[in-house]
Amino acid sequence: MDKKDLDPRNSISITIAQGWDDYELLDSGDGMKLERYGKVILARPEPEAFWTKNLPEEEWKKADALYLSPSQDENGTWKFHRQFPSSWDIQVGCVCCKLELSGSRHIGLFPEQYPQWQWLRDHIRNNKHSMKVLNLFGYTGMATLFAAEAGAQVTHVDASKKAVSWAKTNQEISGLQEKPIRWIVDDALKFAKREARRQSFYDAILLDPPKFGRGPNGEVWEFYKYLPNLLQACEEVLSPQASFLLLTAYAVKASALTLLRATQEKLQTHGGIITAGELVQQETGSQKYLSRAIYALWEK
Repeated sequence: MDKKDLDPRNSISITIAQGWDDYELLDSGDGMKLERYGKVILARPEPEAFWTKNLPEEEWKKADALYLSPSQDENGTWKFHRQFPSSWDIQVGCVCCKLELSGSRHIGLFPEQYPQWQWLRDHIRNNKHSMKVLNLFGYTGMATLFAAEAGAQVTHVDASKKAVSWAKTNQEISGLQEKPIRWIVDDALKFAKREARRQSFYDAILLDPPKFGRGPNGEVWEFYKYLPNLLQACEEVLSPQASFLLLTAYAVKASALTLLRATQEKLQTHGGIITAGELVQQETGSQKYLSRAIYALWEK
C-alpha cells in the first residue's frame, strides 16, 4: 500500500457501545442476539453473530418475543412467549423512545448508535455558536432529539411518513415540543440538492442511508449508486463554519476504509480530519463484541 495516499491525521477506529439503564445486549451467537429494552426481552436474528452463545438455552427461553424470518431480506413474524403492550417507551439518555414490533424486525431504535448521540449532544453543547443541523434518513429521530435537546436547530428528513410521525411522538414523550425541529417527508438526495440550489447551509450533517429504499414518490435509493451524489450534495450545503459530517451505514458490503475514502474525496477542500470505523456493541458481563455498522466522521 502506498502510505502517501492516506493522510496520517485520518484514522480507523472502533466505537464500543455499552448498555444503559433501559437497554442491554444480553447475549449473541448462533446467528441470534438477545436484548433487553426496558422490561421487554427480545430475541432477533443477527447474521454477524456466527459464534456460540454464552448463555444457556434456559435464559434465551425467557425472551418475551422471538423474531422468525425465512431469510435476512424477507419480512417475518414474531412469536410471543408472554403478553406485553404493542408499544412501550424507554429512556435513552436525555430523551425517550417509543418502541414497537414490526414485520421487518426493526423496533424503532439502533442502540449501537448511542455513543454517537452522546458525542453529538456534547459537541453541540460545547460549540460557541448556535448550530443548524441537517439529519438525513432521520428514522425515529434519536439523533434529531439529542441535537435539539443540546440547543441545535434541526431539519429532520425521512422518506417515510410513518417514521417522521414516530419521531414526532418521541419528541412529545421526551418533553421537547418547544425545540426548533423542522420535520420533512422527502427523498434525502432530492432535498439536499434543493437546499444547495436555495443556498441553504448547515453547520453539521448526519447521514444514515439504508442499503436500499424508496422515497415518498417511489424514488429508488441504492447505496453504492447514489452515495457519491449524496455526499456531493451535502458538501455543497456545508456552511463556512461547518464543524462535522457523520455518515453511518448498515448492511452494505463495504469497509470503514471505503467510507473514509469516499468522504475524504468529497470534503478534502474543507480541511479537517476524518475518523472512520465500526460501531460495535459489548455484551453485558462479557468481553464479546458484536459489530453492527460502519461510519465515517469528518470534523473541521
